[in-house]
Amino acid sequence: MHFQSHPTAERPRGLISAIIPVWREKVGLEALVSVFQGSPEVGEVIVSFAEADSITMNAISELGVRCIHAGAPNRGRQLDLGAEAATGDWLLFQHADTLLTREHLQALASLSDLQIVGGAFYRRFDERHPWLRWLEPVERWHNRSFGALYGDQSLFVRREVFAALGGFRHLPLMEDVDFSRRLRRYGKVQLLDPPIASSPRKHLAQGPWRTTFNNAVLLLLYHLGVHPERLHRWYYRGGASSGADGAKHSERPADTPIGSPGPSKANEQQHAHVR
Repeated sequence: MHFQSHPTAERPRGLISAIIPVWREKVGLEALVSVFQGSPEVGEVIVSFAEADSITMNAISELGVRCIHAGAPNRGRQLDLGAEAATGDWLLFQHADTLLTREHLQALASLSDLQIVGGAFYRRFDERHPWLRWLEPVERWHNRSFGALYGDQSLFVRREVFAALGGFRHLPLMEDVDFSRRLRRYGKVQLLDPPIASSPRKHLAQGPWRTTFNNAVLLLLYHLGVHPERLHRWYYRGGASSGADGAKHSERPADTPIGSPGPSKANEQQHAHVR
């Protein structure tokens, strides 16, 4: 990632750059863009597309959104390209199906502790997980203390810290888990309220038990050393060719150990910590 410095004199302090990765799933994108545009805390919105979609790109470009074409489905690369184009002090990585509100943006913009390098929002269990609601205090402690921070919790990081960490590794899946490890090792991480939830559409379509089980298995396999390229192909069984496409654009060969830095991230270990 070739990270460019943008002089602070060119923009007001505290500006948030919102970066949204998109592949196939575009439901909720325009609604999310409208939330950002109605919030003075957000200075720019960047949507990083995995594949060219001229209709959607033209439609949201007319709303003042900057569109980037990553060339293939690889979420780590998509987020990296979006961050490279960003100018804000805070980079907010936002999934299109995560239910972000103006209150979340105000909470991020109000952070005044300069020791905080990044963080995410607490997770909210909703109607999909009624049996898990009693665990919410435990999950909050886990998130706050040492747990992984996931992309659907709206990860945020100071732009200069993101540069020091070398950005996201170009992984099609688990890029958030890898990045949050390194973020925690770099400095102070903050979890914010109000808690955030994702759209229940996928859970309701596939069934909450099945979705939760599949996600848990993928995470376990990742920790056991299965490479994210392979996990991505398993996760998107119906679109394995797209997943393979993403692998061609990844910085790291599929058989490279997960803990090893990618070729363009060799200097990362000077600064970083892993999830």
